[in-house]
Amino acid sequence: MSAAETPDVRVRRGEPTADELAAVVAVVTEAYQREADEALAEPEPRPSAWQVSARALRQPLRREIGWGRFGG
Repeated sequence: MSAAETPDVRVRRGEPTADELAAVVAVVTEAYQREADEALAEPEPRPSAWQVSARALRQPLRREIGWGRFGG
């Protein structure tokens, strides 16, 4: 572990031994690493070139409605 990766542990109560601190750091580090490995999101599928360039399809013409005032 490099100096940048060294965990910052602060004891607020009690006087743990070096072995106890090492055990806590090992357990917490492994739990964090497992969670980080499982938390990776799947990349969203990219739309194909066809989907990007295709226009939305138009609704079919309603033949029962005339053309403006000339519909009869």
